[in-house]
Amino acid sequence: MSRQIAMVIDLNKCIGCQACTVACKSLWTDEEGQENMLWNNVETKPGPGYPREWEAKGAKSGWKDGQLQYGDLHAPEHFGSVSPLNHEEVYFKGTEERLQRKEPLTNGANWDEDTSSGDYPNNYHFYLPRLCNHCTKPACLEACPVRAIYKREQDGIVLVDQDKCQGFRLCNRACPYDKVYYNHVKRKSEKCIFCFPRLEQGIAPACARQCPGRLRFVGFLEDLDGPIAKLVYQWKVALPLHPEFGTEPNVFYVPPMLPASFDAEGRFSDEPRVPTDYLRYLFGPGVDQALITLDAEMDRTKAGKQSELMDLLIAKDWKSLFNITDVQITSSTGAATS
Repeated sequence: MSRQIAMVIDLNKCIGCQACTVACKSLWTDEEGQENMLWNNVETKPGPGYPREWEAKGAKSGWKDGQLQYGDLHAPEHFGSVSPLNHEEVYFKGTEERLQRKEPLTNGANWDEDTSSGDYPNNYHFYLPRLCNHCTKPACLEACPVRAIYKREQDGIVLVDQDKCQGFRLCNRACPYDKVYYNHVKRKSEKCIFCFPRLEQGIAPACARQCPGRLRFVGFLEDLDGPIAKLVYQWKVALPLHPEFGTEPNVFYVPPMLPASFDAEGRFSDEPRVPTDYLRYLFGPGVDQALITLDAEMDRTKAGKQSELMDLLIAKDWKSLFNITDVQITSSTGAATS
């Protein structure tokens, strides 16, 4: 493979506004059978995520000791439900005055949004955007018995050939991140396509382009002068989510650094607000050094010194987030993909 497109997401900037989710949803998954598909979602951590308890299922799937493992399929309630609104009664019949749900919601993509963990005043939470990782070793691709899933040579994007897919759902069971969805109407699997039609025109994916917080970097891992390689390889502050799943994700995260916790006297303590053990659970053992590096570079800026890392993460120049303007990618031929 010549090159691998990748994304770095700085969790210190995410405010949970869901602009990325809306951009993706409105662009790609507004058709029948896609109601519960969120190719991009933002979940509150710690929390069950979307689909609910995906991490527990992920621990049973993916690659373990070089062998592909399969988890269980999620129950429908793990995705929540689409609650119908009384549009007809309000706008056409005039029998009701207020627009509201016909049925109460019992679960959903953001059911636990903004729910903190820990005890006041040291409670905490942060936001974690998720999309398909377009892995180097995609479990979904290996699991597909008809080879409907493939990885593009020109950019490493993982796609599903809709003409070949027969809906066996082994990809759903194998993906530890639960980012392959099943369309019960079409009876085919669908997933994030990294907005490859936009990428082929040198335009960043919709989730990154519409982010008001400037927290998503997009580029190629092989471009050593680009922001992705610097954050992942040079500074080593961008880490994959759950590296133990073994798929070698190409979406990376800068771990969150919340304000310090308070001691019994109400003073700032040396204890981190987000337990380091939890961050290790999410991002692996490399998170310890990443936090040390981030803290040291923040201290440099506080002392009035220059920090290449902080300048990179702040991204004062909005265009610096997307190192794809010189991309020359030819479209893949054949069946439509999703």
